Amino acid sequence: MRKVWLVFKREYLTRVRTRAFVFSTLLVPALLVGYVVLIIAVTKRSADTTLKIVLVDESGVLAPAISANLKEKLQNGEPAVQVVESLEKPDERMRADLRARVLSGKLGGYLVVPQDVLAGKSAEFYTKNPGDLTRLQPLRRAVGEAVVSRRLNERGIHIDDLAKVTEWVDIRVAKVTLKGTSEESRQTLILGFVVALLLYGTLIFYGVSTMRSVLEEKTSHIVEILVSSLRPVQLLAGKILGVAAVGFTQFMIWAVSAALLSTYGISMASAMSPGSASSPIHIPLSLLAYMVIFFLAGYFLYSALYSTIGAIASTDQDAQQLQIPVILPLVLSLFFLNVVLRDSNSTASVILSMIPFFSPILMIFRLTLETPPLWQIALSLGLLIATTLGIVWFTARIYRVGILMYGKRPSLVEVFRWLRYS
Repeated sequence: MRKVWLVFKREYLTRVRTRAFVFSTLLVPALLVGYVVLIIAVTKRSADTTLKIVLVDESGVLAPAISANLKEKLQNGEPAVQVVESLEKPDERMRADLRARVLSGKLGGYLVVPQDVLAGKSAEFYTKNPGDLTRLQPLRRAVGEAVVSRRLNERGIHIDDLAKVTEWVDIRVAKVTLKGTSEESRQTLILGFVVALLLYGTLIFYGVSTMRSVLEEKTSHIVEILVSSLRPVQLLAGKILGVAAVGFTQFMIWAVSAALLSTYGISMASAMSPGSASSPIHIPLSLLAYMVIFFLAGYFLYSALYSTIGAIASTDQDAQQLQIPVILPLVLSLFFLNVVLRDSNSTASVILSMIPFFSPILMIFRLTLETPPLWQIALSLGLLIATTLGIVWFTARIYRVGILMYGKRPSLVEVFRWLRYS
């Protein structure tokens, strides 16, 4: 056990002291928070300017209604869109002048309402920045309300405030749990996808890290010195546990950072953008516990597979080719997220979350959406642990032979022959 501890200690300390670990663990969350703050600040600043337009009403009857319907206000109280001038039938010279004013920045754009707009023809907005969809929404609403109101008036139906009459009724979603109900604003969906992608990335990253560690020691012939002092199984166990501890450390730092961001991020967003409605993402402690358990079980499974690849391969090119079958189940897990999302308790979702190579991601995704029965969680975890133990046994028998094999990559028959070596 002491020898396993020494390998574990070396693998752990060697990795946590690297700049890459410090950068990915500490700076990446900080940069993400910085990007969010920057985006909020830039969006807030850009939205504080009024979009000044010229209204070209070729119908001759809608300009007053459209101008009156532009009621949106910015946070500073100024109108979001302002009609600075109205024209009915401009000639070519006036159109050229409008284009020049838009290009020079003196005008945000000009809106052309065609003569037969009441018959269904589309209005056109000319601007330098057609990608600013947030500014187009008030224009669409104002023109739409003016056209509908005019059509109703022509049929003898007079409505003073069409916006109030046609206002949609919102449906708020609430999640029902054993503890009661809680308002749901896609927090569960966001949390599920974030956790799934986080598990996907960390399982691949630390699995590859284990594989490269084995391959590096094998190609540099350091492993020949190591196996003279300890058994190959002890070396394998120390490596897997050491890299697992690194992954667990990083995983917990990210989890704590996410919890803090969820707790204080809403107040920060409200301070940067007053009046914005946001709901915090609540992460239950039970979910965090399941995340840790399934992450560790999934890591041991995939790190054992990656260690096998490192023991079999002789070059980086060989390792890249051999790891494709190992990455494939993780990639398929992401494709199956849509199946679980549609119905987390369907037969397909239950079966897929029981398959050990999919369960580290799919079972956690199910837990974020709706807590499955306890027997399903226990069965999924039991199958995952049993498969992991079998893979570790398989890996240990190959590892003790493969780490001392150099040159040509062994065939599948030769790999199975290694299992019979005592």
